[in-house]
Amino acid sequence: MRTEQSPLNSGFGFHTTAEQVLAGRDLRGFHAIVTGGYSGIGVETVRALVRAGARVVVPARDLDKARRTLRDIPEAELERLDLGDPESIDAFAARYVASGRPLHVLIQSAGVMACPLERDGRGFERQFATNHLGHFLLTAGLWPALRRAEAARVVSVSSLGHRICAVDFDDPHFAHRPYDKWIAYGQSKTANALFALELDRRARGHGVRAFSLHPGEILTDLVRHLSPEDLRRVGAIDATGNIQPPEVTGFKTVAQGAATQVWCATSPQLDGRGGVYCEDCDIAPAVGGDSPEKRGVRPWARDAAAARRLWELSEQQLGREFFIG
Repeated sequence: MRTEQSPLNSGFGFHTTAEQVLAGRDLRGFHAIVTGGYSGIGVETVRALVRAGARVVVPARDLDKARRTLRDIPEAELERLDLGDPESIDAFAARYVASGRPLHVLIQSAGVMACPLERDGRGFERQFATNHLGHFLLTAGLWPALRRAEAARVVSVSSLGHRICAVDFDDPHFAHRPYDKWIAYGQSKTANALFALELDRRARGHGVRAFSLHPGEILTDLVRHLSPEDLRRVGAIDATGNIQPPEVTGFKTVAQGAATQVWCATSPQLDGRGGVYCEDCDIAPAVGGDSPEKRGVRPWARDAAAARRLWELSEQQLGREFFIG
């Protein structure tokens, strides 16, 4: 059934942790892939899923870093994947599909934020290419495994950054407009939400549902490209450059930041639902484009026509049809 973009009053909230979301759950026999699972909230997501009994694959561009980061979670299975390299994406997906395992949940937690202008070999801007196009291609490659699960979820990690702007369909890679790191980030996060919306529309008949979410403001490696001025502006550091604790900034801890993506991936409260944007372990309210609030999803990130247009643009740019059948 189609779900309206309105809160469920889930009983969870801002301070909920990933472990609390899964309290009492038994996920043995549950197979998951978590991109970005060796950094920031991805690590806590993997930890919570593994503790609940799930089998988790963590694809990584830097396997040595992944091994070091996940050394206390030996159950996590590491695989090589570079979301900026279509050949690497195809190879990873082919290996997983060939293993014969189902894929009950794909959590797309990897991403880059507000980096200087970089282009890959195709001329694609890095944030749009990694945050959206890489995950689009990965989901397409893993489609047989998602279908094999019979009831699967794809969880696309967006951000409150989506409120910055819509996707510029005429120039997504800044070929004809000045590059702005925040505009580039904002459109990539809007793309994450639109991808989940359209994937859910196309895939629900096959038992695959999709969700997008804002994990919360969290101080992780994702901010590595931000200047001290950027960090002071958002309150992450004080005037002398010292990192502010969560109780001062109002940010979430990493464990709290992982909670919403774990909730979207596993919660029975979302059974029969999909295509919605979530925050604080609940469906977020729909708000206007001029809303002064940080909460809520803006109109351009829940626009069905824009979601279809993004899907078509993605297939065109990747030279690949994402066939769902």
